[in-house]
Amino acid sequence: MSSTPTDRGDATLVIGAGPAGLATARALAARGLPYDHVERHEGVGGIWDIDAPGSPMYEAAHFISSRTLSGFPGFPMAEDLPDYPDHRQVLAYLRDFAAAYRLAEQVETGRSVSAVERDGDGYLVTLGGGEQRRYAAVVCCSGAQWTPRMPEVPAAFTGEVRHSKEYRDLDQLRGRRVLVIGGGNSACDIAVDAARAAERAVISMRRGYWFIPKHVFGVPSDVFAARGPHLPKRIEQAVFGFVLNKLYGRPERLGLPKPDHRVFETHPVLNSNLFLALQHGDVVPRPGIADMAGTTVTFTDGSTEDVDLVIAATGYRHTIPYAEGLFTGEEHPDLYLTAFSREHEGLFGIGFTETNSGAYGHFDGLAQLVAAHLADRRDDPAAYARFRSMVRHERPDLSGGIRFDDSPRHAGYVDADALTAFRREVMGRMSWRAEHGTPAPAPAAVPA
Repeated sequence: MSSTPTDRGDATLVIGAGPAGLATARALAARGLPYDHVERHEGVGGIWDIDAPGSPMYEAAHFISSRTLSGFPGFPMAEDLPDYPDHRQVLAYLRDFAAAYRLAEQVETGRSVSAVERDGDGYLVTLGGGEQRRYAAVVCCSGAQWTPRMPEVPAAFTGEVRHSKEYRDLDQLRGRRVLVIGGGNSACDIAVDAARAAERAVISMRRGYWFIPKHVFGVPSDVFAARGPHLPKRIEQAVFGFVLNKLYGRPERLGLPKPDHRVFETHPVLNSNLFLALQHGDVVPRPGIADMAGTTVTFTDGSTEDVDLVIAATGYRHTIPYAEGLFTGEEHPDLYLTAFSREHEGLFGIGFTETNSGAYGHFDGLAQLVAAHLADRRDDPAAYARFRSMVRHERPDLSGGIRFDDSPRHAGYVDADALTAFRREVMGRMSWRAEHGTPAPAPAAVPA
């Protein structure tokens, strides 16, 4: 460990060069704020780089929001991309974004962070290898999909158990008797893969979910929703639930549990292929698990399956291991507007927003808010102090009238419209510009 930390003065450290980190870097650069940017992998892109060690990406992964509504403001996704780009296309988009705004050249790749600690009115950061630096502010953009949440598996079970984080492609399933646990987007994708390659494919859901098709009347679901009339949430829930049942049929008709909540009250599951696999008998639906012994899994309805591979698509804990002592909240960091530490001035987390729409616009909006706040620290101390008071004392209702599920996944969940509306209200209160300060470069600056 270095004996004397390098003092970076008023600079901000951005940790992670995935979508949230890149949005943050653009926002800081646009306001002329000094920053360093570190990334533990060898390139930018975060979880979308399937070749990065520890990435939870798998070959069948695609965006669950459409390209139309998923790009960063000022840098839309190309129109020749499919409605739902795959992970390689998303990675290419992120790297084009980084190149277009000259963000990649600022990133120190292969630099992990082992600790972030409070140090007077700033932060002492220890990098991999022991180097220490002192920063005035730190923005944690290392993502929410790195710490798997694993179910308890009885010791008597002799089959192989993996988290979905370890799943990559069909070759891991060939000839296996596969049980997928979970009802989210990854669980559905992996179950469909198992239908193609495994000897037997089973999916276990202990509760019911609403499944949203990727297209409604020929257009992406989120585009269809954005074009429609904006109704009170309870009416939207009732209408959309009715439409889903008409389009898909009730989930219980295919052997899935009946949803125990209204539509929109859990993270959206966009999948058009699982229902086909169930209808064709290629995936066998089972309820929750009662017991596991040998290679036999017994379900709560008394049925059994003989399996040799269990893939738990049971989500992630939203942890920030290198700064654990600084972020409160057991399952999800407790942050003002999902980005500002209430307790520690100059500490932020972007990329931990769980919401019911595409994430990149929210990452960008929050990054602009953070950059504006840090610019006030430099230029307008009174406005800076005023906003810090808001961060400490305000607890806005960001539910948008939706009663979100009380599961760990939804501990920090917010409604996209409510988050956007309140963020803009804050921008107005503080007289901040809501958009980034520099236009996109000319197309010639973007590599082909």
